[in-house]
Amino acid sequence: MGSCIICGTSTDGPICEVHEEDVVFEFEGNQPSQLTPGRFYVGSVDGYADFGVFINIGNVTGLLHRSKLDRRLESLEWEVGDNVCVQVNNVRDNGDIDLDWSIRETPEDFRGHLLQTPEGDSFIDEDAEDGREDDEDDGDERGETATDTEAEPEPKAEAGTEPEPDDSNATPDAPEPTPGEPGTTGGADEQTGGSPGDAELSEIAADSPDEDGSTDDAEGDDIDAEHERVTVESLEDRVGDTVRLEGTIASVRQTSGPTVFELEDETGIVDCAAFVEAGVRAYPDIEAGDVVRLDGEARVRRDEIQVETDSIETLPEEAGDAVETRMNEALDDRASPDSVNPIADDPEIDAIVDDIEAVATEIRRAVIESRPIVVRHDATTDGYVAGAAIERAVLPLIEAEHGTADSVYHYFDRRPLEDGVYDMNDATKDATRMLGDRDRHGEKIPLFVFAAAGSTAASADGLDLLDIYGAPQVVIDGQAADDAVADRIDSLVTAETRTVSTVAATLAATTNGDVREDLLHLPAVSYWADAPEMYVDLAAGAGIDAESTKQLREAVALEAFYQSYEDKRELIIDLLFEKRTGLAAQVSEQFVTKLDDELDTVVPNLDERIVDGVPVAVLDTDAYTHRYDFPPTRLLLDELDRRLDSAAVVGVGTDELHVRADGDLDLSSVVAELDDTVPDAGVSNPGTRQPTIEFLAGEREAVIEAVVDAVAGSIATPSA
Repeated sequence: MGSCIICGTSTDGPICEVHEEDVVFEFEGNQPSQLTPGRFYVGSVDGYADFGVFINIGNVTGLLHRSKLDRRLESLEWEVGDNVCVQVNNVRDNGDIDLDWSIRETPEDFRGHLLQTPEGDSFIDEDAEDGREDDEDDGDERGETATDTEAEPEPKAEAGTEPEPDDSNATPDAPEPTPGEPGTTGGADEQTGGSPGDAELSEIAADSPDEDGSTDDAEGDDIDAEHERVTVESLEDRVGDTVRLEGTIASVRQTSGPTVFELEDETGIVDCAAFVEAGVRAYPDIEAGDVVRLDGEARVRRDEIQVETDSIETLPEEAGDAVETRMNEALDDRASPDSVNPIADDPEIDAIVDDIEAVATEIRRAVIESRPIVVRHDATTDGYVAGAAIERAVLPLIEAEHGTADSVYHYFDRRPLEDGVYDMNDATKDATRMLGDRDRHGEKIPLFVFAAAGSTAASADGLDLLDIYGAPQVVIDGQAADDAVADRIDSLVTAETRTVSTVAATLAATTNGDVREDLLHLPAVSYWADAPEMYVDLAAGAGIDAESTKQLREAVALEAFYQSYEDKRELIIDLLFEKRTGLAAQVSEQFVTKLDDELDTVVPNLDERIVDGVPVAVLDTDAYTHRYDFPPTRLLLDELDRRLDSAAVVGVGTDELHVRADGDLDLSSVVAELDDTVPDAGVSNPGTRQPTIEFLAGEREAVIEAVVDAVAGSIATPSA
């Protein structure tokens, strides 16, 4: 055993797990799997690509993606061959290495510089290592319990006892200390072996009979009654004290060192580390959900409060019930928002304030209960803005609740959805992830919040899968939910004449009033046309004029298309909340260029027809669009609908078509008419957010003719 070069605690190598991220490593392995995720390494620049920088770490190469940089890729001043420091984020099964940016750029910026080989960690400076080994050898000559000379002036003796002298083990120059004789040294610290050290004495004392013949067992029903019960929120004032906490275990995770229990009480949550030996599960009978009493010392680790656990016990039923009752009462009070105050004087939002308050309470309660929150939103500007509004409100609450900087990634996730549909593919991914997190880490089943998603019939099967596992679901939208899913959703908030971002902005302000001023411009960003004047004025009052609002809308739309399944959290934050209009302007310019180029191709190839006096424009999206480049079909058809005088625009692909029409389109009537006209085409309505019809590719031409007639007829004679 050695000792950590930073904190001095016993460890198998030169650095303890707690301080691994405080040092940088040279790597002498030859396999990616030999790297340790979370550690910082010295590497060299191998080359650039459009998507990032390749970094050599020893004999392996990883990618520092441009999304991980704290600046634009083009502004990096690294040359090929330059030494840099990076953090290994993940090593994939195929050997790919994902790297993270390091704000510390040279080994001198770290608190230590070590060597990692396949055999283990060691010192780079061999002289320093040899000196350290010499010190350890000297310690061995003094005895197994020897301490450094700096610690020797403080003798270890139990108050009120007279140590029995042992001439055979005492050194000639260091007589046994006697209580009341200051300045003496020796005792157990100078013995050559056979006598217990401090840790062993503590264990012997703990197992020694009390006056009544009983023993104090750390895992028994009776923990030392001298400790005062404190709350999690008071721990900052109790650093260095031995404290007692009562609450529930929110999660248990086993690290390569200690076992970490997340303990939650009525005021907050804190990490409690318990150590048996490296990688060994401490208190294996304690699981997530248990109501416990925990004693330990409050400490600060990496600028965060942590409790070094001395003992944990599961509380008896009556005592546990009392703790849960206390927590539930406090939880109800904490979760309820102070009030619902819409960000604008909007009758449409005023009509749903009760629903907004109920959902805000549910979100706040999930944070307090350490229940992960997963926001699933449509991969459009409206969906991204709504998801980002909720994210803006929830992240500070999570960080305040858990007291750790990385908790915002652990307890919150935002995942975009194509076409706003939550199908079995998406639900299966989510279920697999949440069940794995539950079994491996003891996490609770998440709260799912759907924004501009999950409200159509196409999402029914996916929602049913979540429901099987008891995952609570919230849907907010700017349109009414289909009957097929309305009864499946736990909490539903819709405003049919407003964007979902408009609903989300007031929901976010209700969930966390501290971010209210950050949200005022978001509704205006989400309207492509006919934005309510109240929200335009609200954005202008927040310093976002009409041109900046347009740029933000277009920039988010472009970024939503690329890497559509990624949340792009930091980039969206930069665009929407840091108000870097220079960034929005640049991305918006790309949006305009790409969209105009596509329209130049599309418009001359439109098949414009007039049926029963109704103009209908038909676009063959397979033949006259760049299907795998920006803009996506949805956005392109929306733009054509805004620009053209046609009453309807029909975009036809290989086996599906999309319709944009003035007014309300009775899609059910259209599909019924198609069933009669082209019965062999397998026509169906998949239940997506925008009117879509699927058909058999072999009947494509017949379907186009029938759809144009049916759509024109539906517009000419709207249903009552």
